[in-house]
Amino acid sequence: MSVRIVTDSAAGLSQEVVEQLQIQVLDLHVMDTEGEQSTSGLTSLELAAAYGRQMERANDAGVVAIHLSKELSSTWSAAVTASGVFPDTVKVIDSGSAGMVMGAAAMAAAKLAQEGASLEECHAAAVDTVKRGKTWVYLNSTEDLRRSGRLSATTAMLSTALLATKPIMSIVGGKLELVGKTRTQTKAFTKLVDLIASRADGDPVFVALQHNDAEEPAERLLELLEMALPEGSSFMLEELTDVLAVHAGSGAIGVSVVFSKETPDKPHSFFAPRKPAEK
Repeated sequence: MSVRIVTDSAAGLSQEVVEQLQIQVLDLHVMDTEGEQSTSGLTSLELAAAYGRQMERANDAGVVAIHLSKELSSTWSAAVTASGVFPDTVKVIDSGSAGMVMGAAAMAAAKLAQEGASLEECHAAAVDTVKRGKTWVYLNSTEDLRRSGRLSATTAMLSTALLATKPIMSIVGGKLELVGKTRTQTKAFTKLVDLIASRADGDPVFVALQHNDAEEPAERLLELLEMALPEGSSFMLEELTDVLAVHAGSGAIGVSVVFSKETPDKPHSFFAPRKPAEK
């Protein structure tokens, strides 16, 4: 039997892809308390049981598990604990991200697994995809993220000043950081497209858009990206999964991109550079 690939519902994979590539998706918990929704990660017991089932299906060929950033959820640390039950046969990856960067890593590993690749080869493919991936999020408001505690400390301090803007966030070091603010959706989309096209540097990319009650704007952004990015690029459009929608809020659009090569984060152009001090 082949290596099995496991991820969690923050990856946002469609049911069609899950079935086609035989990826096991574990649902993170979404809770409704007194009319307000919140989320919680998977426990080590839940994960150990899931890994055990996949090991049986793999006939001990091994499991690659790709999870939500450890800065955003307790799931990764629980996964490390759970993997201790299966020394050297369950490899856990901190995606350092959320959304379809995770999904793309799971897809890359699963395709190799179906071709009979080894555990080490599947793990390496997932890690390589994560390293080449980047996620941005366009928001109508930072309020839901601020309440959830998923913002970095610096961005949380700025959140009240962003109420009248259309903020753009990026996952940096596993946490959400503010990388831009605009007054209109059109300007936000233009900035996003310019940033992604510049970073692609003429090479084809994989782009996945996920939205929460924002299908028309997401389709418009997708069209802009299709026009701006090189031939050979591939695109997906999906709804944002419940566990991410709770934090992102209505109107949010996530943009996950896997570039052809790993590139370090560059200073973004959203804010005007400071003028040098006069001598």
